[in-house]
Amino acid sequence: MKSKFCLDCEGLAPEEQAAFCEALEGLAECDLPLLLELLFVSAEEIRALNREQRNVDRVTDVLSFPAMELAKGEPILSDGHGECIDTEDGEDRLFLGSVVICTERAKEQAEEYGHSYERELYYLAVHGVLHCLGYDHETEEERREMREKEESVMQKLGLNRV
Repeated sequence: MKSKFCLDCEGLAPEEQAAFCEALEGLAECDLPLLLELLFVSAEEIRALNREQRNVDRVTDVLSFPAMELAKGEPILSDGHGECIDTEDGEDRLFLGSVVICTERAKEQAEEYGHSYERELYYLAVHGVLHCLGYDHETEEERREMREKEESVMQKLGLNRV
């Protein structure tokens, strides 16, 4: 019951979307493919979202909007989340949520950390997906667990740390 991911993203070419979805496989167990929306926005747009949704009036790098309340590592069963079933193209998929990335902030962070813009974009996307799957980084243990999962996906994408 290893999860298959589907991506709705205008900012990535079809082959990039396919590679990303393949790298995400195994992050969750689900009885339907998981549909994820990935959006790239400006600093002004993410600041407005951050202010409206979190009451934080500043630019951030990534925001996640999970469609379901999930416990990390627990199987995701569609019968408990019927309101999130998407039947586009005649195939049932379970809408996982939306991940919004600020491209300007990603460019700044790529320079700051000394790696490529591509690596930073994908890292932020993976980070956002993990939040949609119920992972967090409030404690050192949670942060370590999340980082291990992030780096595992990044390795599958061939975007290791420099």
